[in-house]
Amino acid sequence: MESSMRESTTRMLLVAWVVLLGLPCHVWADTQPNLVFILVDDQRNDTLGCAGHEVIKTPNIDRLAAGGVRFERAFVNSSICMASRATIFTGLTETGHGYTGGKWPAIPVQAMDVDTSFPVALRKAGYRTGFYGKQHVQFAESNGAALERMFHEFKVYNGGPHHIQQADGSERHTAELIGDRSVEFLRSQEEGQPFCLYMSFNIAHARDGDHRPGIGHYPWPKSMDGMYEDIVPAPPQLADPKYFEMQPEFLKKSLNRERWYWRWDTPEKYQANMRAYYRMLTGMDAVIGRVQEALREQGFAENTILLYTADNGYYMGDRGFAGKWSHYEQSLRVPLIIHDPRMPQAARNRLLPQMVMNLDLPATLLDLAGVEIPDKYQGHSLVPFLRGEEPATWRTDLFNEHHFNHPGLPKWRGVRGQRFSYARYYEQDPIYEFLHDLQCDPDQLVNLAGDPDHAQTLERLRARTAEFTRNYTRPEILQVRELAAKENGK
Repeated sequence: MESSMRESTTRMLLVAWVVLLGLPCHVWADTQPNLVFILVDDQRNDTLGCAGHEVIKTPNIDRLAAGGVRFERAFVNSSICMASRATIFTGLTETGHGYTGGKWPAIPVQAMDVDTSFPVALRKAGYRTGFYGKQHVQFAESNGAALERMFHEFKVYNGGPHHIQQADGSERHTAELIGDRSVEFLRSQEEGQPFCLYMSFNIAHARDGDHRPGIGHYPWPKSMDGMYEDIVPAPPQLADPKYFEMQPEFLKKSLNRERWYWRWDTPEKYQANMRAYYRMLTGMDAVIGRVQEALREQGFAENTILLYTADNGYYMGDRGFAGKWSHYEQSLRVPLIIHDPRMPQAARNRLLPQMVMNLDLPATLLDLAGVEIPDKYQGHSLVPFLRGEEPATWRTDLFNEHHFNHPGLPKWRGVRGQRFSYARYYEQDPIYEFLHDLQCDPDQLVNLAGDPDHAQTLERLRARTAEFTRNYTRPEILQVRELAAKENGK
């Protein structure tokens, strides 16, 4: 009863707000909207025109932000493709779903978590679902079986090659093929049935095994040939070698450093690869423009919500690093834009300051569709922020982690709060901790973990990290791990 009264009051306040603004009252009507979810690879928060980047041209994404909302503090739970994408499917943290990526001791995403994934929930609610692009998650029931349960239609284009030869002998970039499939999906959509289209880009992931200078690392769509040739990319903000020398030895020897030598260690490599990276993102933006045009042609544009984000952040030479994986902001922060055409003009083009996560996206998509959010989800819907509401309680900190089993990728978990960030690299001997004061030191250059004046803060964040770990750990996943350990003789 109390919940119903609150919901009724909220609706009344919303209608009053809209009426006062002289805007139509059909905003957020009961009609189920269509959904287009766009996931980009290896893109951090500041690499969009609308985010202030002075070079990269992303006009179609910029228009989404201008007509919607952009979250300036969006983070991932785990900064690696596999675990992050599993979180988006399941609504669970890496600790919660158990899939760290790779082989043992990783476990695949379990069928019970596919059962409650956002695509399955949308299908049950009558949505037609389609998936095109990179699929980097391993499922216990086989990848094909899981995808068949989640999506009516799907086509996987994984990490490479980025250019695929067609029957007529021509080559098309995987981003363009994702666009082709997405447009076909929209054109074949029956009137009256809501849909969810999931566009999962390989862009802007590098071709890690191809080291041809200026060619192999970031293969762009050929339509972008020659673009950005006349610009000289600005060096990384934290390019000075002193920032690398500040790192502990285990990070100096990590894959973050190894891949820096692959693509950023000389001015020539850096400039060639940055231009290629820019071309990839602009090429991806053009594909999104094609899909937006198809939405307009099919008459879906006024009832289709588009959500744009990335699976993790990205180092582009900062601190002498490449890749992602570690605890710094460049690794964890991603773009997040939600464009709902039903929003009143006064609510659009807003930059929202709340700390949000990829963990929140499945709950948000289901909430937008009017579908019940599973109790097991560990994130929260962002819909109230779209409506101009402030939830009674919202997170003041968030949980980050990385557990992929690789000798060059140190494992860690920690907390990012409003002022302090904490990371615990728990497999180092002795355990190595970072504590950064984001207010006084936004670039995270000073490690306060050994400062007696911050001992209480350190202890508090240690305890908070342990609390998050306990709260997100699920007994059923522990049982799966125990069985897997026996099977592997561990």
